Amino acid sequence: MNGARVIAAGLSGLVFGFGLALSGMLDPARVRGFLDVFGAWDPSLAFVLGGAVATASLGVWLSRRLPRPAFDERFHLPTSRTIDGRLIGGAAIFGVGWGMAGLCPGPAVASIALGVPATLLFLAAMLAGMAFYDRAEIRLFRRRSPLHG
Repeated sequence: MNGARVIAAGLSGLVFGFGLALSGMLDPARVRGFLDVFGAWDPSLAFVLGGAVATASLGVWLSRRLPRPAFDERFHLPTSRTIDGRLIGGAAIFGVGWGMAGLCPGPAVASIALGVPATLLFLAAMLAGMAFYDRAEIRLFRRRSPLHG
């Protein structure tokens, strides 16, 4: 990776992490409060999600008008539009984990600097689960993960 790409990736990560911290997404109790729609619901993160959707929509709109990204030869967009059991199962596992822990991968990585033991445990479990899935998929389906070719 060349220097400009490393700088752009670092700045993007810094802005993303700052946004997560500023929005309250690093606080598992606040996230669980947002997800508790039938209890003590905290709707404040709806604005965070709305801002994320607006930002992503702008990014998609812009990507359709550019011939290529600034630091690559082409855009790397998903080619499959299939909604299958693996996609639904993965989304369900993600949602249950997000609801139980109050963290998802981005905020968990961003909150490493806080040094909260529960977050470090979450990250270790997340990485172990990713490694297990990668090995299990190869063995069960006799193919490489879509992420690894």
